[in-house]
Amino acid sequence: MIETILQHKLLMAQQNGQLKGRLVINESLADYTTWRIGGLAECCYHPEDHLDLQVLLKILPEHTVIHWVGMGSNLLVRDGGVQGLVIITKGTINKLNFEYYCKSTKIFTITAEAGVPCAIFSRKAVQHGISGAEFLSGIPGTIGGALAMNAGAFGSEIWNYVTRVTMINNQGHLVHRNADEFDIKYRQVRLKKPSDQEWFLRGEFEFIREIDTIKQNQLDIKALLAKRAATQPTKQANAGSVFKNPNNDYAARLIEGAGLKGKIINGAQISTKHANFIVNNGTAKAQDIEALMTEIKEQVLLKYQITLEPEIKIIGDY
Repeated sequence: MIETILQHKLLMAQQNGQLKGRLVINESLADYTTWRIGGLAECCYHPEDHLDLQVLLKILPEHTVIHWVGMGSNLLVRDGGVQGLVIITKGTINKLNFEYYCKSTKIFTITAEAGVPCAIFSRKAVQHGISGAEFLSGIPGTIGGALAMNAGAFGSEIWNYVTRVTMINNQGHLVHRNADEFDIKYRQVRLKKPSDQEWFLRGEFEFIREIDTIKQNQLDIKALLAKRAATQPTKQANAGSVFKNPNNDYAARLIEGAGLKGKIINGAQISTKHANFIVNNGTAKAQDIEALMTEIKEQVLLKYQITLEPEIKIIGDY
């Protein structure tokens, strides 16, 4: 395989000691997605920390396409692989700090980097006597992904608690922004005044601290996880909810009403437990997942005149 310009540039930077993280050329992304599906990444980089990440972004060739992967949920990587650079934050960029406690208001500020798993954020918050973060235990992703899509579960959304964020742009510069600089909607986050390409590096959150509720909050997390296990195919490879819920309705209800629950295309199946989940039975390819998604959209539109919007992100080539 011919070495690309991007690969050559990054390999040279690694050899010269500019980059401290781990660079892998033509790495399969199947191990980095919860669907266990995905072609090869032209360049896959695991940064050592945010300083290493800044160096990486500064030396990239102009117009490099960049994709970010945390825990790989809500993501479908096509079978043909991904051109450009894939940055993996899982296991890195994962500092979590409980910084400030105001006794008069009981407000506790938490700072979390993009690679912190939402479930760990939730569990640590409860251990500190903080209420409100329990819902994050039901989100199988990282804080960076949750910020980017306003992730939510069990009636709560992450941006309800955000005060400030730190972004990193495509030149490797850090940009600090207040929450009110963003337009926040259901599963959608946009800057009110679009700027250079930026990604979420860190978030600051405010929660209420109630020490005497620790045991109850721990019980609440157990109950939420039990509910999730009872209603979602948590023991099968999946990427979470495939489609956004339409206004005043549920995608799962529409999919099941269209008679699609349990439908199979090769190794991919619409879950018999929750119709808005597609599971990989072990042999599915990305094209099978997409085929089921197309079938769902067509049948729901035909029966209900409602166009479902994907909640998952799709990257790569066919």
